[in-house]
Amino acid sequence: MKACAILLCAALLGGCASTAPLAQLPAAPQLFHDQLFKAPARPVDIDHIFAVNAEMRAYLQREVSHNLLHKDVRRVLFEALYRKDKLQLEYDAAMTRDAAETFAARSGNCLSLAIMTAALARELNLNVQFQQVQVDESWSRAGDLYFASNHVNLILGQQRTDIRNGFGVDLSSPLTVDFIPITAKARENAKPLEESTIIAMYLNNRGAELLAQGQYDQAYWLVRKAIEQAPTFLHAYNTLAVIYQHHGNLPEAERTLRYALQQRPDNVIVLSNLVQTLESQALPDKRAEAAQLRLKLAQLEPEPPFYYFNLGQAAMRIGDFQRARELFKRELARVPDYHEFHFWLALADYRLGYLREADAHMVKALANSTTRSDHDLYAAKLDKLRAYQAATLQK
Repeated sequence: MKACAILLCAALLGGCASTAPLAQLPAAPQLFHDQLFKAPARPVDIDHIFAVNAEMRAYLQREVSHNLLHKDVRRVLFEALYRKDKLQLEYDAAMTRDAAETFAARSGNCLSLAIMTAALARELNLNVQFQQVQVDESWSRAGDLYFASNHVNLILGQQRTDIRNGFGVDLSSPLTVDFIPITAKARENAKPLEESTIIAMYLNNRGAELLAQGQYDQAYWLVRKAIEQAPTFLHAYNTLAVIYQHHGNLPEAERTLRYALQQRPDNVIVLSNLVQTLESQALPDKRAEAAQLRLKLAQLEPEPPFYYFNLGQAAMRIGDFQRARELFKRELARVPDYHEFHFWLALADYRLGYLREADAHMVKALANSTTRSDHDLYAAKLDKLRAYQAATLQK
């Protein structure tokens, strides 16, 4: 399964969440419609996100505190977490975990790893600063839902010291921990993030994951809390609108998307969701507006993410495997490491009898898989493909 590259950089000022927050705005309670959803059994809790448990403290004592003689505590912490012979962390995008869950599972997506690292660093009395890393959005999908994500990293300062009954922070020689490989320019352009925004990112991610599972009530309350935590966080409004959309509350979805577009008029994600929401209402004036917005959307993004992939899947359904193969290759030219593109190209190659090429792309799908379930699926498909190849050679 694909590893999440963990990089430690000295004297540089900057995982995985969403785009940069909006300019300061008040909360938008008029967008909440609690009456449409089943009340949660208990209020949404955020205290657990950065909580450190006894097992984590014991690990710090064993692997960090006992190895500090003439050493930088930040580097010792980094090695204790990310050296291959230590925790052996594994990238898993299936679920966003809090600090304790990530530590227990020894896996998580980039936001989960950032949260766990920050929680343990603070337990060691280190100063932590989250940053938004300016890199191109990466995309994934679950069914008919598409997910865009950018990344965060961490700056670890020196240990805080008690100065006149208060804390002083030594920010000399800060260390930056990146959870994906990024360029020096991206680090230079990174922007500080408040912890409230990180909490909102966590809640929004969990809400989106529950939305993908059809758990609309739980998703709503998590995303509602995300907006309360960081009212300027754009993706939370978009997720709230998609929850309304899938829950059958199209006017509420429309109002929420229009509110988000007031802040970012050219955001193609929000604009695309608004077009779908207007078309779904099946009213002449709504559809006329949707047609105009589609023209704007085509100008802003003529070939959106998954464009050639979706065309390739359509070609596969009608048995045009050569056409599908060409389209999957075009999508891979844009995103060379996305596992699902390699998987479907392998299927097209297999149908065309290109067994060697199918094997190569299935191997790449396996290597770049981001969840255990995808990893297991691709491994099983690869085994079947190689068994078929062996049987063919024996004939």
